[in-house]
Amino acid sequence: MAYMAYTKNPALPRVRREAVYLVKQKGWSVRKAARHFGYTHSAIVKWCAKDPTGGFRKIETQSSKPKRSPHALSRTIVSAIVKERIGRRRCAEHVYHALKKQGVVVSLSSVKRTLDRCHLRKKRSPWKRPHDFTQRPEAAFCGALLELDTIHIIAPDGSRIYVYTIIDLYSRWAYAEVVERIGVHQSAAFARRAQKIAPFTFAMIQTDHGSEFSTRFTHRLLERDIHHRHSRVRQKDDQAHIERFNRTIQEECLDRIEHSVRSFKTALPAYLRWYNTERTHMGINYQTPLDLVPRS
Repeated sequence: MAYMAYTKNPALPRVRREAVYLVKQKGWSVRKAARHFGYTHSAIVKWCAKDPTGGFRKIETQSSKPKRSPHALSRTIVSAIVKERIGRRRCAEHVYHALKKQGVVVSLSSVKRTLDRCHLRKKRSPWKRPHDFTQRPEAAFCGALLELDTIHIIAPDGSRIYVYTIIDLYSRWAYAEVVERIGVHQSAAFARRAQKIAPFTFAMIQTDHGSEFSTRFTHRLLERDIHHRHSRVRQKDDQAHIERFNRTIQEECLDRIEHSVRSFKTALPAYLRWYNTERTHMGINYQTPLDLVPRS
């Protein structure tokens, strides 16, 4: 294991050599050299003692590892910690309790420190974008919370077809559009067109963490007084309504026709009209989405 030196200054070995050279070859006093280089006189004395050549070679920076570690863990305990970690891939807490049952006396902090020193702990990436924790509102009225997502479909020729979908959690009103590419601008444009078609006002839209729903998408929505929140990480139920609608629209419409942009654009308007006005839903007591939309 490599220990880090107490300094990383690459010029310090040369500075030590020059200080020793001025003292031993030029006749400077230790205190004069200390004032010249900005170090204590005791540091200059130690440098002179380490260089028998009298200032003709660099004094390299040594490791800051202590010479004695009386409280260090024994090799037996370190091996037991590493073996328990590698064998079952459990976290430090489980390793600590497993060793405790085996009669190995070691603290939890020592277990974590040993795993960290052996590079056996998983750490959060410093480059990972922090996720927002916007409160999820209750879907108490139309437009209070909508979920937006994209469907990726492979065409027979190998190209990709994308379908934007959005659903209102209160009324189950839904809308979808087929596009040839997705991105922040396409997502914002779809949300804008969906707002114009919807018979109610959008208050908040929830999406996953796809690149097409990044911070720029959030700013584009805020320009229209629409709030945006991301679903929680590793919480599949957060997007349950839109995921179920994605499956429904594929089973009842998209999978029954030719997989092409032209076919999808032709079939979607008629299907969405039937979905919102005639198709009953168990989640809203066998009503249609239009039945729950307030009449203007």
